[in-house]
Amino acid sequence: MQVMMNLVLLLQLAAAVAMIGLVLMQQGKGADMGAAFGGGSSGSLFGATGSANFLSRSTAVAATLFFVCTLALAYFGNLPSADAAGGSILDRAATPAAPAASSGPVAAQIPGLVQAPAASGAAVAASVPASR
Repeated sequence: MQVMMNLVLLLQLAAAVAMIGLVLMQQGKGADMGAAFGGGSSGSLFGATGSANFLSRSTAVAATLFFVCTLALAYFGNLPSADAAGGSILDRAATPAAPAASSGPVAAQIPGLVQAPAASGAAVAASVPASR
């Protein structure tokens, strides 16, 4: 699957570079007016209007290929991988991990932590400031 995704990505990159080059080679709409007064483009390789049609169609093909490759990459990116334990990454994060075996409260396992003696309920309530 990874090989297919890499091939589609390579094809998308080639379509993007081709599309950039084809757009830069095209003439603007104002260039047609100069050709009407003897601009000399009629002696080109594709003829007077053949160049615009060829470049426009090639750009459309490259854009379509780019769009199809983008959709294919989105499809391949959303497929579940073979090594996944099932579900999305959020589903896997929501499942609790098995607790480690402990010999007592967590506070007792921390070295250097001094525990205060347990206070009665009245003393704890008296030490909490009243809310405003």
